[in-house]
Amino acid sequence: MDSEAEAVREAIAGELRLMDPGVRRSPSLVRQLLDPDFVEVGASGRRWTYEEMLAELPGVAGSVEDGPVYEPSAMIGVMLAPGLVHLTYETTIGGSRARRSSLWCRRGEGAAWRMYYHQATPAAA
Repeated sequence: MDSEAEAVREAIAGELRLMDPGVRRSPSLVRQLLDPDFVEVGASGRRWTYEEMLAELPGVAGSVEDGPVYEPSAMIGVMLAPGLVHLTYETTIGGSRARRSSLWCRRGEGAAWRMYYHQATPAAA
């Protein structure tokens, strides 16, 4: 069974991988990190489903080779229940700042941690 600290570390590692442009351009790598029931409400207010994210992520900000990348800060996490971790942090990319919140779940012992929900809210620079 994961300790809370280990679960939070694994969720943070997954979150940081999802900000890596090389990972973002690879639907097969993203598929390993997103739960099939994934939903996101982006900083634009758009609601993204799992399939939409897999299809469009390679071409959006933070994914483009030699383009701006996400710079995370103040990332913290807490285990809300066994198999459920909540992360909060801030990002900057291309001069835009956002506050972010993610839920990571692990469906069964030995299963991978995957992002279940993500919310981004624009923040003043």
